[in-house]
Amino acid sequence: MTESTKIATAPKRRFALWQGAAALSTLALVPLATGAMASVDASTQEEIARFMDVYLEVKANYVEPVSDDKLIEGAINGMLASLDPHSGYLDERGFSNLRTQTDGEYGGLGLSVTMEDGVVKVIAPTADTPAAKAGIKAGDYITHINKELIFGMTLDEAVEQMRGRPGTKIDITIVREGQDKPIEMSLTREIIDLKPVKWEVKGAVGVLTVTSFSADATRDLKAAMLATEKSLGKKPRGWILDLRSNPGGLLDEAVGISDLFLERGEIVSQRGRKKSDMERYFAEPGDVAQGAPVVVLIDAGSASASEIVAGALQDQHRAVVMGERSFGKGSVQTVLPLSDTTALRLTTARYYTPSGRSVQEGGIEPDIRVPQLSDPDYAARPKFRESDLRRHLVNEKKVDNGLLEKDEKADPRFTETPEQLKAKGIEDFQMHYALQTIGRINPATPRMAEGSKPAAAKPTRRN
Repeated sequence: MTESTKIATAPKRRFALWQGAAALSTLALVPLATGAMASVDASTQEEIARFMDVYLEVKANYVEPVSDDKLIEGAINGMLASLDPHSGYLDERGFSNLRTQTDGEYGGLGLSVTMEDGVVKVIAPTADTPAAKAGIKAGDYITHINKELIFGMTLDEAVEQMRGRPGTKIDITIVREGQDKPIEMSLTREIIDLKPVKWEVKGAVGVLTVTSFSADATRDLKAAMLATEKSLGKKPRGWILDLRSNPGGLLDEAVGISDLFLERGEIVSQRGRKKSDMERYFAEPGDVAQGAPVVVLIDAGSASASEIVAGALQDQHRAVVMGERSFGKGSVQTVLPLSDTTALRLTTARYYTPSGRSVQEGGIEPDIRVPQLSDPDYAARPKFRESDLRRHLVNEKKVDNGLLEKDEKADPRFTETPEQLKAKGIEDFQMHYALQTIGRINPATPRMAEGSKPAAAKPTRRN
């Protein structure tokens, strides 16, 4: 669950998280009726008085006694729920979950989820976790946990039920569009290690997979690049940066990872309610990839911080972005601690790519659309994006719906079936196509006669 979020603590800490939590500290109602009321206009005072009338009527006449804490927390949650889907109150459990998302590890299934009409909906499973291995897909609805209906639970309550001691079993029921019957799954919880980076060498190409933008992701990715070069004994022919199904993480890490591939230029900007509420982030000299070709893989599960990286490298003409249109999460949340255990997560800005594009609703459009032909459910499974969320922020510039509809249109270049690809030994068509693209951009140096000298390499274009 990940959004562009920044955490405001003593020194501000910026996030890009996509979590779904809700809760807040109690309001000081008495001061509102005295000094604080004097600082607001008459219409606001009338609305606060209306709230107090309802509050007092419920306290006095509801069929059962109800605590102040329950009423106030419900009022706060309702207030924030009337805004956008990423603002919310973090109670002790929600605040702890947020910290775990970015700093630690836990026993669970490895899912990014959101809440839609009281039902838990899957944004994306994390690679190599129980959820991914079981075949849970983006857009699936989780209706039951251990045979118990979870409709009406808060997202935090549902997430807490899915987490647990590693090695313990959990049964979940999935409803998937296009399937006639619910899908029953039995999974075993594992330690979900939030180490965000994996690397491997395919041919002479370095493949870097970033699963989340959690703490130290930039450091780990740089170390992975150095390890790749050491494994090859030379510079790779190019890099594939795989951001598929990566729901986001820390904003600072998105900036840092972008900077690894850039020499200069803007990476991202964020703009708030006032003209003065603008921050820009720039690359520092030093392209760790030293100009080698880069392909960035994205899909409908690539959100927020992933979109910052893809957008920066695309706008700076530093990478070819490939795959399918991304999620479209272009807003920034500030997490404001209210106590040691509670916080307010509030949407405070939108972020923009270097060319001034807002990815809100529309997402990042790949330079080369490549469907995941090796996935047998790809064509039938509906895509779930930010624009499908209720009360999502509207892009200030009208999104070209005709362009977005191209997502659903078949490309005549890509007609092979999963069975045909499997017979060729291709299990990940998008990765296969990315490797082919690197080969076309930077073909292997032909074998030369002994004593001859290679021609000077052509420089890669950079901004």
